[in-house]
Amino acid sequence: MDNEGTIVRGVGGFYYVDTGEHTVECRARGIFRKENIKPCVGDEVSIELVQDSDTLSGVITEIHERKNNFTRPPVSNVDQFIVVSALANPEPNYRVLDKFLIAAEMRNIDIVICFTKKDLVGGGTIERARDVYSSVYPLLFMDARDPECVRDIMPYLFDKKSALAGPSGVGKSTILRTLRKDSSIQTGSVSEKNKRGRNTTRHVELFKMTDFNGMIFDTPGFTSFDLPDIEPGELAEYYPDIYRYAGSGKCRFNMCLHDREPGCCVTEAVERGDINPYRYQSYIDELHELQQRKKY
Repeated sequence: MDNEGTIVRGVGGFYYVDTGEHTVECRARGIFRKENIKPCVGDEVSIELVQDSDTLSGVITEIHERKNNFTRPPVSNVDQFIVVSALANPEPNYRVLDKFLIAAEMRNIDIVICFTKKDLVGGGTIERARDVYSSVYPLLFMDARDPECVRDIMPYLFDKKSALAGPSGVGKSTILRTLRKDSSIQTGSVSEKNKRGRNTTRHVELFKMTDFNGMIFDTPGFTSFDLPDIEPGELAEYYPDIYRYAGSGKCRFNMCLHDREPGCCVTEAVERGDINPYRYQSYIDELHELQQRKKY
């Protein structure tokens, strides 16, 4: 009889499956290779247990339908992104942050934005970030080294598989280490030359949070995203604050791209102050990037 579980680690062709009672070292059936399917950390799977002397091992017999999956890093079934951005050292790059948000929106992944290093900036920097994003996503502001601040994330992690996403050097590993209360997770220093973190996570793992029912990915990826190959007319769907107007059908033209067209309800909302000007400019920049790409 097959058991079911979650792949929590994959190294060298072995996959470690958490069944709730044991973590079982497994191989994947050869048919997956023939069908060009590779198991991912986060996959929900069925396994057949094999008792070899005193060692319990298994074979992955089925990979259940995935909610979503990524190739870099190779993970699946992400419920939520905790998108991490530093307020200083390195300076926040909202264009990069918005690419993470678009990638999550495209895959129907819940989003929480976490701004770190609040101890290094004044109130004006915090208020600017709040003005841009607070009407769209839950926001957290913290010093990642302060355990009391990091605990503010916990209510968002219950019953979800969450991944920390963001550029290098913003405090992702420090947050994860504090959440796990495990000093075995290394934290990279920030290069004085370019203020970018040195990546210290070498492979993908999915950790159970011991204090509550939640899981969190530790991965060397989710540090950058290229804009996916989508049609320019689809982009507004991945900006929730813009789509609440763009999707209303109130623009004069049915094929409105919300870029200088007359009678556009989105630009009217920007003029009224109902859409943050930065978010609108971010949308326009991404739109032009997509249009430029379509030319080649």
